Amino acid sequence: MIAPRSYPGTQAVVRAVGLLKAFSDARPEWRLTDLAHAARLHKATAYRLLAALEREGMVTRDAGGELYRLGPEAIVLGARAARASDLRATAAPELRALAADTGETATLEVPVGSDMLILDEVAGPALLGAVPEVGTRWPGHATSTGKALLAVLPEARRRDRLAPRLSRLTARTIVTVAALEREMARIRRRGYAVAVEELERGYVAVGAAVRDHEGLPVAAISVGGPRLRFPAARQAILGRRVQAAAARVSAALGYRSGAC
Repeated sequence: MIAPRSYPGTQAVVRAVGLLKAFSDARPEWRLTDLAHAARLHKATAYRLLAALEREGMVTRDAGGELYRLGPEAIVLGARAARASDLRATAAPELRALAADTGETATLEVPVGSDMLILDEVAGPALLGAVPEVGTRWPGHATSTGKALLAVLPEARRRDRLAPRLSRLTARTIVTVAALEREMARIRRRGYAVAVEELERGYVAVGAAVRDHEGLPVAAISVGGPRLRFPAARQAILGRRVQAAAARVSAALGYRSGAC
């Protein structure tokens, strides 16, 4: 196998991207020293890269000049990426229909490492409901979408996505791989996943996986809201609706059940 060719400037690009990826919902602002440490860069190197990113509008600083955060051009690029996503465009009508028919918030989520990221969402009309935001990431093992996607991943890929120790978010979060494997077996039999207060107290969601033309799960659709509106009987009804919506999106992406 021929080794990939290294082009001049490649290392600088990788380092700059690493700086941008350090920004998150949990850490939207960084001081230079802390950001350099997080990105494993010398402070002077991080400063030079941030100065270039700032000139291009990819990062910006507060009035005092000490705190960096993502800039307007990063927001513009993110919006363009979302608009260009075939998956997002294909799923959008199904999300709107689910939100309208169920009265609950519907989301389209994609895997990012061991997390699930909200790629799109449509809020339901209920006054009391879930308030997700596009771009939010949640630990996959604690979400209906993450469990639905993991359940239909090939076993080897599923193992790669699961850490030996799973973080506990609530008293009901599944925190062992063995227990999660048992849950995934139930999901495969049922066709959809349910997360009852596993991510947050009082919150319930029902999700189903979306597959691509090769039959691999690439995303998941869910509806979620307060537990008081999600009794067990309704969970089953919503599960079938979400499963049907996910199947239609999968078919639009080229998936044919039984063909792989």
